Amino acid sequence: MKTKKILICTALACITMPSVAQKMTLSHKGDTTIVRIEQSTKYLLLPIEEEKSECKVLLDNQKKDDTWMDIRLAQDTIDYYVPFKLNEGETSVVKILGLPTTALALKNNQMKLSNEWSIANTDFYRPSYHHTPPYGWMNDPNGMFYKDGVYHLCYQYNPYGSKWGNMHWGHAISTDLVHWKQVAPTLTRDPLGHIFSGSAVVDKNGTAGYGKDAIVAAFTYANDKGQTQGIAYSTDGGYHFTKYEGNPVLTPFDGLKDFRDPKVFWYEPVKKWYMIVSADKEMRFYASSDLKKWDYVGAFGQGYGAQPNQFECPDFFELPVDGNPNHKKYVMIVNINPGCLFGGSATEYFIGDFDGKNFIPDTKPKVAKFLDWGKDHYATVTFSGVEGRTLGIAWMSNWQYANITPIKQYRGANTLPRELSLFSKDGEIYMASNVVPEVKALRKNTHTIKDQTVNQKATFKNVSESKDNAFEVEVDITPGKSKRAGFVLYNEKGEKVDIYLDLAAGKLVMDRTESGLTEFGNRAVPHDIEREFDIHEHREVKDTFRKKNSINYKNDFALGTWAPLNLCEGKTYHLNVFVDKCSVEIFVDGGRISMTNLVFPTEAYKDIDFYSNGGKTAFKNIKIHQLSL
Repeated sequence: MKTKKILICTALACITMPSVAQKMTLSHKGDTTIVRIEQSTKYLLLPIEEEKSECKVLLDNQKKDDTWMDIRLAQDTIDYYVPFKLNEGETSVVKILGLPTTALALKNNQMKLSNEWSIANTDFYRPSYHHTPPYGWMNDPNGMFYKDGVYHLCYQYNPYGSKWGNMHWGHAISTDLVHWKQVAPTLTRDPLGHIFSGSAVVDKNGTAGYGKDAIVAAFTYANDKGQTQGIAYSTDGGYHFTKYEGNPVLTPFDGLKDFRDPKVFWYEPVKKWYMIVSADKEMRFYASSDLKKWDYVGAFGQGYGAQPNQFECPDFFELPVDGNPNHKKYVMIVNINPGCLFGGSATEYFIGDFDGKNFIPDTKPKVAKFLDWGKDHYATVTFSGVEGRTLGIAWMSNWQYANITPIKQYRGANTLPRELSLFSKDGEIYMASNVVPEVKALRKNTHTIKDQTVNQKATFKNVSESKDNAFEVEVDITPGKSKRAGFVLYNEKGEKVDIYLDLAAGKLVMDRTESGLTEFGNRAVPHDIEREFDIHEHREVKDTFRKKNSINYKNDFALGTWAPLNLCEGKTYHLNVFVDKCSVEIFVDGGRISMTNLVFPTEAYKDIDFYSNGGKTAFKNIKIHQLSL
């Protein structure tokens, strides 16, 4: 077959080796484009066009672990660039499959050679104090553990674009749960498949054979044949991992397609490792002595919780009830997609007892308890290795619109870290999710507003000085006989977030219908399960369940979410409301209610109106904290 060669660039000065010249040539062989680079720089910068279909790109080193990546190379226009790592200082051969020869990416100088890759923020909506990837796509937190004073946060990561794909485990570390430093990805996609979600544990006794205190990660391999579980190990404290040569270590006994997201924990009564795995609409338990050979134990969940649903990203741990060490319960976190009261993905949980084989919930199948009552809280998992505290983090988005949020450089942010606890109320046990106290370190200065007794409205201008929209509102609200009481955060353009207590309905509400950019919600895509449920179960209902259940629904983003106020006690409600570039997180009475929602204002919220309808409301201990790292 005749091969056509094109000289793209010669004598391109290398940033770190100025005396060495590079030469990049393109050739086409059938439907494959071959890019050959002599004396390679560190990166080949690839132009991306988000709305085009994926091409396959390979760094061909003639090795068995060479892996094709799915990349949306530019055909007509360039949205941004991503780095593709080369064999620095040596010859690199990059193969591209499925890209038309007329594509813009193949034009002169559109693919660039460089020894540098800047991750300076270029996106207006990148959060000021929440963790985000430096660039690319992020979803579920993964493999979170604590060792030697360092919190390790891994996450589902695509380094080749700001949409889902090429699942790696990105990796960030922190000593205080507030300041996060990016390090090299923990696990990368390989020929066995994408690296889906999972967990990591500190193997204190060396049961896996990699030595005491080795870190062992359990993860899902996903490919066209299905989903299986694999492991990898680290002997340097969790910074570099080696995949087990015997992977996969667990396959579904019934050939189930949706079989993923292993959470590993130590079960002391039988002195074995346990793994809980999401298996479509239930969770399955497995046990092991060495983290390599796993035996089926039992299952839970079929028909339980919010409907319709698909179970994902489990967690399982024991907590004291009301702080009583002599009264403990097991908690199973189940992240569901769909299942959110307002459409899309959400986090629910079950409380009960566990005997090493069976999990017996305290509630009947139809009871659903949600960990967070917003629309942008998913894939909650906890850190292993933390003594005396149960700390979790969630992905701050919703699968209905995660791929189309108005962001380019990166997509995906994590919630503020939460501390989990159990409390009892009216004969039931619930889980509180409160922001960790370490977050108080973000407070740089505080503006205090004197106590207010409001009959209609009290306006305060410029209460936030943050151009980054980064502040916290702290307030005690005693609504008295008022029917509705709350406050509105807004800017000069009239974009606003309305947070209020609806005493007549017994709800805490956050309404983001006019919060800023919302029209992209018209392009949101419901899960197939959700769509089918609407068709077959609600044919007599004009509105879908998510529309009927939301407040002021305009589209699947522009709506209000609510939580039941009966989770709280007393006549006064303490609120901590954290606002960032693209999010609002509400915590009521120490996390008895938490609510997380994205917002996209086109300028910072600076003003606040306190209001009360149908009676007087007392607003006391009002503080506006300016936040920054």
